[in-house]
Amino acid sequence: MLNGNIRSTKNGKTLLMVGIIFIAFTLRPAITAVGPLVGSIRTDTGISNGLAGLLTTLPLLAFAIMSPFTPKFAEKIGNEWCVLIGLLTLGTGIITRSIEMLGFLFTGTILIGLGIAICNVLLPGIVKRSFPQKVGLLTGIYTLSMGLWAGVAPGLSTPLAEGMNLGWQVSLGVWSVLVFIAVIIWLPQLKSKKFSVTLPPLESTNSSIWLSPIAWQVTFFMGLQSMIYFSFTAWLPEILHSEGMSISASGWMVTLLQFSGLPANFIIPVLADRLPNQKGIALGIGAFSFIGLAGLLSSGNPIISTISIIFIGVALGAAISHSLTLIGLRSANAKQAADLSGMAQSVGYLLAALGPFLIGYLFDLFHSWTIPLILLGAVSLLMTLAGFGAGRNQYVLQQKRKEASTTIA
Repeated sequence: MLNGNIRSTKNGKTLLMVGIIFIAFTLRPAITAVGPLVGSIRTDTGISNGLAGLLTTLPLLAFAIMSPFTPKFAEKIGNEWCVLIGLLTLGTGIITRSIEMLGFLFTGTILIGLGIAICNVLLPGIVKRSFPQKVGLLTGIYTLSMGLWAGVAPGLSTPLAEGMNLGWQVSLGVWSVLVFIAVIIWLPQLKSKKFSVTLPPLESTNSSIWLSPIAWQVTFFMGLQSMIYFSFTAWLPEILHSEGMSISASGWMVTLLQFSGLPANFIIPVLADRLPNQKGIALGIGAFSFIGLAGLLSSGNPIISTISIIFIGVALGAAISHSLTLIGLRSANAKQAADLSGMAQSVGYLLAALGPFLIGYLFDLFHSWTIPLILLGAVSLLMTLAGFGAGRNQYVLQQKRKEASTTIA
């Protein structure tokens, strides 16, 4: 007979894992589907490239605003109910954005960001709590799931909008179906409202994660890799289209970018969980990113561009899964993981929000993609340095505890 806590049994944990996977399915399509449709949206609404960049930037700003409040919100009503609210907000945003009015376009986009932010912040803590010995494996599974649909969405955007004559509104709205399915699968988790956390010895409940240097390095790694990711998601179709590629084909190149990172989505968290430190992973991610960006800068040749996109895709696939894994590895318990996740995704996505808007602005200013790509190269360097520091084998408040112990002695 099952006890009151559904996750205390094997079947309960399996159902929870399936729920996490389906939530992961919903966390990127609403954003990645926009890139191939930017031209159509811009034509229909008359907005500039800078404002079009806001369609990707606004969700990131919503991530930044919502993320630090999410752990406290979850403590009051429970992680499971909080995740449900996030999914419902996301679904409402997708439907609202599809209404053919400029105000609804941006309002829905903000709601999408708020909904995704809630789920983004809570998933690492749920994994840390329910699968403490398999953080890398479970993180790999849900980032792989997230990356899979993130890749499918941009490839389908243009065929749905133009090939099936549905228009960009319906093309963006179809992703509400995934959210509906995720809600249904998540409903059994609502039987459990809250979780308790036992803090490790010497951990002061008054200690602030915001004072931890390694927490800031995790945060900067999260933010800078996200800046690169969302910049490419928003503008890669336009970059390739300017080189002579059709907008439909360039949409599928975004899919290639996403799919190239799928093996890394799964492998990197498992590898990171087994290594004594993760500094080498950061260096490898940086190297792949630099090679890909150099290829895009050096030639408009379609073959070289394709190879470059694959390198960038591998780097970004590794980076997102690694940043989420670092949240678990650098945290001593589920509460710390939720707090670090809130910090990393708040400040991190505030940094990331600069990317799509700044790239669009620089293109409007210089009428060339060279300067924007050079900027992303500089961001890659900073990301690598942050990841190298975040790869140290210690918890975010570990140094603070050591210093307290030394003072007492």
